[in-house]
Amino acid sequence: MKIDKPDRPDKAEAKPAEGAARRPGRRKEVLIRGIPVSPGVAIGKVFDTSEPPDEAPRREIAPDAVETEKQRLAAAVATSRKQVGKLKTRLSVLPEEAQEELEPLLDAYALMLGDSRLIRGARKRIEGGLLAAETAVGDEAEAIAEVILATRDDDKAGLRRRAGEVREIARRLTRNLTENPFRSFKDVPEGAILVAEELTPADAALLDPSRIAGVATEEGGADGHTAIMLRALGIPAVLGAPGLTEAARRGDQAVLDGAAGSVALHPTPATQAQAKEQIAAYARERQRLGKLRRLPAVTTDGELVELQANMEIPAELPLIAQAGAQGIGLLRSEFLFMNREDLPDEDDQFAAYAPIVAAMNGDPVTIRVLDWGGEKDMQALAAGVESQHAGPNPALGLRGIRMLLKRPELLEAQFAAILRVAAQAPEGAVRVMLPMVTVPEEVKQAREIFDRVAKRVRRRGEKLPEKLPELGAMIETPGAALAADAIALEADFFAIGTNDLAMYTLAVDRGEADVAHLYDPLHPAVLRLMQFATEAALRLRMPVSVCGEMAGNPQLVPLLLGLGIRCLSMNASAIPRVKQAVRALDIGDCARFARRVMEQSDPSRIRELVDGFASGVTERG
Repeated sequence: MKIDKPDRPDKAEAKPAEGAARRPGRRKEVLIRGIPVSPGVAIGKVFDTSEPPDEAPRREIAPDAVETEKQRLAAAVATSRKQVGKLKTRLSVLPEEAQEELEPLLDAYALMLGDSRLIRGARKRIEGGLLAAETAVGDEAEAIAEVILATRDDDKAGLRRRAGEVREIARRLTRNLTENPFRSFKDVPEGAILVAEELTPADAALLDPSRIAGVATEEGGADGHTAIMLRALGIPAVLGAPGLTEAARRGDQAVLDGAAGSVALHPTPATQAQAKEQIAAYARERQRLGKLRRLPAVTTDGELVELQANMEIPAELPLIAQAGAQGIGLLRSEFLFMNREDLPDEDDQFAAYAPIVAAMNGDPVTIRVLDWGGEKDMQALAAGVESQHAGPNPALGLRGIRMLLKRPELLEAQFAAILRVAAQAPEGAVRVMLPMVTVPEEVKQAREIFDRVAKRVRRRGEKLPEKLPELGAMIETPGAALAADAIALEADFFAIGTNDLAMYTLAVDRGEADVAHLYDPLHPAVLRLMQFATEAALRLRMPVSVCGEMAGNPQLVPLLLGLGIRCLSMNASAIPRVKQAVRALDIGDCARFARRVMEQSDPSRIRELVDGFASGVTERG
């Protein structure tokens, strides 16, 4: 049972590197490419490790064996809980960043080993389908994972992580049910580069960063929990490198580059010398970026820029703190509705939001209310939401604020929970964002519900903030961007979601291989829509931010600042480099650069200008 298998950008490249030694008796250098996951360079000998397969043959049972299988499942759950508990006790020996990343993940594992949808569903499959416990667990985990992955959401990485969590717990249960051994890393020699077909987050927790120089695997991607763990541990890593385990042999000398996503086997003296220089340079770079954490994101001419983080699951909180974010610019609330058979009520949601807001210590937290897509039957995601037919174009169907206004009780529960959390935070620290707004009336209707809920909560004696949280709109479609001046009269702030805006503007789904090459956020049509929405907000002196992938790209920061954007929300890992870019820029230069870009009609020319400006800033820095 594998976890987190993203599409690979390229096939493995196994070929002699340029300049490889040609002397008789010396093995040629072989370069294998994968996905860059955790930056840093490592030099060491390969230590290959494999794990017995966790898969079990499908097995049906007789009716009189149901109780026995349920008892086997209960025993496996108990054993798995003990194992997770032991992993938690190991946290104290890990670096602080890894502790902060792994603890919430292990807490999530513990919850799934309780009275969760996975365990309840497996019991039902044993009883109703007469399946062996391991078969029932595998089937239920795959059913849950498929539902998660089919959900309409910009953050495909987050969906893959959630599906991976379910599959990882199923994998652990299956091993305990079949009594298959787990992998051990006790024999990995100091300074080795660990090579494996796949590494799970629990495996990563067992690694000692003071002993292991680097990690390379055939499976995995940059956005899974394993990748997050390796980054938190500070271990250079390359994942998703096809052909690696076949080419590498235990004891082979190797050079791993976690930033370039490459593993050089049998490296030449020149390659090793270059790697040593890179190790020294990378240490200096980490030290410099680390110092930026407490420095303000201010341009050379004194303009302050807010750098906030997007958050998809609570487990990301430690990374947000480490990055020095000035708040959470986009808290996706969908995690509350996943992996459960009932809808989270007001109290459930309050209990989830409160610790997140408290952890930010007064920095702003913008909570986006539920944003479900329509391509999957909603009944499959949570009982209580009536089935909605996906239709031929789910991206154009009942999603975001449209669905919430059709089912206002869902919106009311979220609003009530958010209002209660806001009462415990400093004024203005909590904001509410409405997804998929296309017309001003949607914001107006949502505000009427918001005000009505506030009155109801106040009547029952709950404390509310003196000033209600701001209510903002996401600008994600051409219609919303072109109507931004009218929507601005109803909303308190804008957040431009560049991922969806580019998709809807260009009629391109990045997940469709045949058209993915047409997806370009620097297309002049996309930029003009962003400019129109930004100017509409600025005319009313209304806050406006960018919270799509563009915000986390240091090369695009000059353009965004030049368009008038002063708040960027991105994945936490991108914040240090974006801050570095901001601190090297002059707003006047950015404004002139943006005017030049907006005069262009050719996307390739725009890309040339962006690359050229970024290079100039780097040289000046």
